[in-house]
Amino acid sequence: MDDSDYRNYLAILKNDLKPATGCTEPIAIAFAAATAAELLGKPGMPDSCAVACSGCIIKNAKGVTVPQTGGKRGIPVAAAMGLAIGRGGKELDVLSDADEETVKTAVEFVESGRCTFSLATGVDNLYIDVKIEKDGETAEVEVSRTHTGITAMRKNGIDVPVKKAVSAASSDAGDKSKMSVEGILDFADSLKIEDVEECLSRQIEFNSAIAAEGLSKPYGAQVGRTLVDAYGTGSVAVRAKAAAAAASDARMAGCALPAVINSGSGNQGMTVSLPVIEYAKDIKADKDRLYRALAVANLLAIHQKFYIGSLSAYCGAVSASCGAAAGIAYLLGLSRKEIEDTVTNTIATSDGIVCDGAKSSCASKIATAMDTALNGLQMAKRGNVFSPGEGLVKDNVEQTIQSVGRMGREGMKSTDREILDIMLED
Repeated sequence: MDDSDYRNYLAILKNDLKPATGCTEPIAIAFAAATAAELLGKPGMPDSCAVACSGCIIKNAKGVTVPQTGGKRGIPVAAAMGLAIGRGGKELDVLSDADEETVKTAVEFVESGRCTFSLATGVDNLYIDVKIEKDGETAEVEVSRTHTGITAMRKNGIDVPVKKAVSAASSDAGDKSKMSVEGILDFADSLKIEDVEECLSRQIEFNSAIAAEGLSKPYGAQVGRTLVDAYGTGSVAVRAKAAAAAASDARMAGCALPAVINSGSGNQGMTVSLPVIEYAKDIKADKDRLYRALAVANLLAIHQKFYIGSLSAYCGAVSASCGAAAGIAYLLGLSRKEIEDTVTNTIATSDGIVCDGAKSSCASKIATAMDTALNGLQMAKRGNVFSPGEGLVKDNVEQTIQSVGRMGREGMKSTDREILDIMLED
C-alpha cells in the first residue's frame, strides 16, 4: 500500500475512535455549554441559558439519560451539567469529573426555568448553539459538523478566536472521500500494529468494560441480558449480539463508564467492536489478528457513514453491524469477495431500520442489525449474495454502499422530519 494512503487510513482511524462518557449528542451539548461558561469567565451558574439545536441533535438528546445525573434526561439537563462543570477541555469526556454537587447545581438550575431550548432550522444536521448571560454579559458557543467542532465563539456579541475547531475535513482527520473496501483491506493487511496500539487497545478495554456492566446489572430494557437468559452463552453469535446490546443498555441508561466511539456514536463504536472481540475470543485469535480485524470493522463503518452522513433517519446500528460482520469475516480468514458479499448482504437487508433517537430501544436495534449482519456473513460463506438490480444493490460493493448512503442521506430527509415532529408532540 502507498505510504500516503496508509497514513490517510491511519489518520481516519485515530481521529474517529475517541472516548466519550455518555451518549454523544447530550454530551456535545454539555461540552458546548461548558465551553461557553469558560468563555464568559464568571463564577457560578449564569442568569440564563438558551440552547438551539438541529432536529437530529434534539432527536438524539431528548430521550437518553445524561450520565452522572441519577437518571435525569433532556437537553436542559445536559446543558446545565456542562455549565456546572464550566470546563470544556475534556471534550466528550466533559462529565467524567461530575460529582454530587455538580448534579445538585445543575438540577436546581433546570428547575428554576432558566435553561431553555429550541429547534434551529436551516443549519447542519449536527448543530448546537449555546448562549448564556450573567450580570449583563454574554457568551455564545456554536458547534457544527462534528460533536466537538467549535465553529464560532462570541463574548458580548463580539467574535473571538475559536478555541478549538475540529472539522470533518481537517487534514489531521484524514480524507474519507478516498476510502474504499479494497483500500481498507489493503490497509489491514499492511497494518503496523504499533500504529494503532493505543486507540484499539482503548476501544477493547473501554467497550468490553461497559458491555460487562450491562450484562451484570439491569440497565434499561435489558436486551443483552434477555439474549443471554433466553438463548444461553453456548453460541458465539449470541454472545456477540448480547455484548453489543448490553453495552447499549448501559450507555443509554446513563452508565458513567466511557466508551470508544465510531462515526461520532458510542452505540456504533460498541456495535462495531464488541462482536469482533467476542469472535476473536472464540477462535483464540492473537492480538495481531484481532487488531487487523478491528481496523477493518471500524473503517468499513466509517466508510458507509461518509455517504449516509453523521446524523440522519438511517439507524447507525446497521452500518456498524455491517462493519463488525466484515471484521469478523476478515478475522475468520474469508476471501475479499466473501467480505464484500457480507457487506452487500447486510445493507441490502436491514437498510430500512430508522433512527428515532437515542434511547433504550437502540440496544434492540443493535441486536437485530447484528443478527442480520451475521446471517449475511453466513450467506457469503456459502457463495450467496444479492444480485445487482435487486433493490439498492448495484454492480459492485462500492456502488451499493453509495446507493444505500444516498437513500439514507437524501431519501430519508422527510422521514427524519416526520420522526422529529412526532417526538416533539408531547
